[in-house]
Amino acid sequence: MHLLIRYIVTDFVRWREVFEGHRSAQQEAGLELEHLWRNVDRPDEVILLFSVEDIQKAREFVYSTEIPQAKEGSEIIDEPDIFFLE
Repeated sequence: MHLLIRYIVTDFVRWREVFEGHRSAQQEAGLELEHLWRNVDRPDEVILLFSVEDIQKAREFVYSTEIPQAKEGSEIIDEPDIFFLE
């Protein structure tokens, strides 16, 4: 099982700092980052691919009411596209 997330950021460097600060929370949710990409033609577009250990824990994490607060200061300017894939 995989999780694919896509969103737009205003400042990739700042976003990356905030993202790295949440690594332990991602791991606790059973998520392991496999790939992090930036769109060559649109470098403000970020695409993440995670492997998912437990889909229920991953869904709870991704759709948590705490996520909007975590986005503050992270430079994300749109609602993410979220896809659970198998």
